Amino acid sequence: MSDSYMGSGFGGSSSGWGKGSNPGPNLWEAMEQLRGMFEQKVAPRMGKGDVRAAVLALLAEKPMHGYQIISEIAERSGGAWKPSAGSVYPTLQLLADEGLISAEESNGRKTYTLTELGRAEVAASGDRPAPWPTAGSGRSHDTGAGSLGKAGFELAQAAAQVGRTGTPEQVKEAVDVLDEARRRLYSILAKD
Repeated sequence: MSDSYMGSGFGGSSSGWGKGSNPGPNLWEAMEQLRGMFEQKVAPRMGKGDVRAAVLALLAEKPMHGYQIISEIAERSGGAWKPSAGSVYPTLQLLADEGLISAEESNGRKTYTLTELGRAEVAASGDRPAPWPTAGSGRSHDTGAGSLGKAGFELAQAAAQVGRTGTPEQVKEAVDVLDEARRRLYSILAKD
């Protein structure tokens, strides 16, 4: 985030935040920009093949239903990757159509299991790295950015809360804290 970005919503010369002013619209716009930046630049973009590989890898360990698969991928990736139901369930259907998995319904929920053909496919691809970004995996999208994105999003939420409910003095103090945080983040990059 550049100084010009920060000036457009976090208390810079163009923010219009002064005694008795309402920081709401500028703060919300800045928070949305920040959230969008983290979603675009930090969250990994996984391909359809990654969802397929992840589903097969998890089902090789034990039978699961769709929500368990989504949750397990999110947990194993440290929150960096949480595939949507719109990518997992069609993948499950495709794998079933290919004869790699079977589904058994119990209590209104389908539990998926690898078939013999599915186990053979997993065994054939056994030397591939984990399909989710993990610490130290060396994958190009694995930079610890999931944790950074989560922290940044939570910071944006806290700043928005101060903007909604804080006094003008509290808002000014929050702006100072954010300015200092920005400077310290840039100093991390400036180190050898």
